[in-house]
Amino acid sequence: MEKPNLRKKYKKLRASLSAQDIDEKSLKIANKLLEIDIWDHQYYHVFIPITRHKEIDTTYILNILQGKDKHILVSKSNMETHTMQHYLLTDNTKFVINNYGIPEPEDGIEIAPEKIDVVFIPLLAYDTKGNRVGYGKGFYDKFLSECKSDVLKIGISFFEPEMREIRKSNTDIPLNYCISTTKSYKY
Repeated sequence: MEKPNLRKKYKKLRASLSAQDIDEKSLKIANKLLEIDIWDHQYYHVFIPITRHKEIDTTYILNILQGKDKHILVSKSNMETHTMQHYLLTDNTKFVINNYGIPEPEDGIEIAPEKIDVVFIPLLAYDTKGNRVGYGKGFYDKFLSECKSDVLKIGISFFEPEMREIRKSNTDIPLNYCISTTKSYKY
């Protein structure tokens, strides 16, 4: 299936979710994450949701990571180069909302992508083979290509996978896992 069609379909599905739906589904996803064996690492990258796009609320995942005393990284986007810088999340981290609605750290301790062990990836759609669809700017593909080869790539989605394979390009990096509200998929 073509990515533009999937983007349109899943943006519409997300738009139909209420704030309560998002909260309940986000909690279910966090609980599903606790069922998979990913918690023996040190550096975890988590996105902070764009609320106007009704993305998964990662607060529950952040709470799990803080409870396990992990190093948590958040990103700042460069919209011209479609790249990201990664910063250690601390009690003093201040966030600002950029022009695209993305909450980003104002500054902080920058961490190289090669140090990251696990990346939680926001998705619009994914398939049963671990192919994924985001917003189409390539931020995560560039980011993941800078990480070490064994970084765990975990997509999180309110929805189940597409049964038909998503057409991919040679720069697309597939997932190792995807977590929905009902199931964990390992690739």
